[in-house]
Amino acid sequence: MRILFITDNFPPEVNAPATRTFEHCKEWVKKGDEVTVITCVPNFPKGRVYDGYKNKLYQKEEIEGIRVIRVWSYISANEGFAKRIIDFMSFAFMAFWAGLFKKADIIIGTSPQFFTTWTAETLSVLKRKPWIFELRDLWPESIKAVGAISGDSKVFKLLEKIELRLYKRSSRIISVTHSFKKNLISRGIDENKIRVVRNGANLERFSIRKRHLGWEERLGVKDKFVVGYVGTHGMAHKLEFIINSWPRDQEDLHLILMGDGAEKEKLKVRAKELKITNITFLDSMPKDEVPNLLSLMDVSLVPLKKSDLFKTVIPSKIFENAAMQTPILLGVEGESADIIKEFGAGLCFEPENKTSFIENLTVLKDNLEVYSNCQLGCLNLARAFDRKKMAEEMRQHLLEVLKK
Repeated sequence: MRILFITDNFPPEVNAPATRTFEHCKEWVKKGDEVTVITCVPNFPKGRVYDGYKNKLYQKEEIEGIRVIRVWSYISANEGFAKRIIDFMSFAFMAFWAGLFKKADIIIGTSPQFFTTWTAETLSVLKRKPWIFELRDLWPESIKAVGAISGDSKVFKLLEKIELRLYKRSSRIISVTHSFKKNLISRGIDENKIRVVRNGANLERFSIRKRHLGWEERLGVKDKFVVGYVGTHGMAHKLEFIINSWPRDQEDLHLILMGDGAEKEKLKVRAKELKITNITFLDSMPKDEVPNLLSLMDVSLVPLKKSDLFKTVIPSKIFENAAMQTPILLGVEGESADIIKEFGAGLCFEPENKTSFIENLTVLKDNLEVYSNCQLGCLNLARAFDRKKMAEEMRQHLLEVLKK
């Protein structure tokens, strides 16, 4: 099977879309498939080209058997609606021209933003090949949920029309949550064309391990109970709530926030205003170093803004931390909470509710029996969502489309 995959995030970027695409493609190559990924030069989330790369018109490389084509795009940081739209559209345009000359049996375009799927659809029409809409986020609904755009604006309504048109014209929709599937069905999309392949964990890369002594000494967290957040510092993640609620009088408790994003500098200022000393901010780091940092964490923090939309999402960091057997402190309602409760992999607090947050944090910190049970729940969750299983499940859906 010749697979052409359109995505604007790919390693060495370390965000969820890049990781999912890479690990799925890597497994498909092992099965004998020929996989070509069209992407841009790595720059997420700071909007700065990574060392060793240049934002050239066209360049090729091979990563673990995957043929990677990188095209020029307008690059901006992960902030500012207008600039991000230009970024997305420039990549979609350039990816189309690169894909036009590549042979494929099936084409995949992945969200969150749907301009990549727009490219996939256009290539599908010209090549007369089926195309898959991989649905990772309900965009543009997600940007409305964080207040970046008004739901009554003409721009939003236009983007929503394009979104629905793409769903209807795709050969298959592969959603990362069951909640997304329900949303699409409620909006008139044929449920028979929708499949669900959730995110998962790479159990070879993420597993329980002793604390990394180098990082422990560097951050000064020996003998401390460490709560950690690893990921984008954006409007959706509501990290300001965490900082405002954080118990700054407990010397044996420490908070680590690792990553980058539009809200990071504001968060640093807020922590300084509150004179919080038991907190450390770290920039994004290479993916090979991430497990070492995760080894310091006694609890993995996964918060989102309180919103009905976010009841439909499942943050991918849940699975990676579960594989490390690090109990989850989840501030998300809906499908994510259902998974955590089903496996007993952590505790859930009501988003943006300080009392609920502190109560559940205290239980994980002070109740050894609950903590141990959560570690076992994490192990069971990670095994159930082994990334290799998820990759094979998605591959079978691709083969199903080709057979038809």
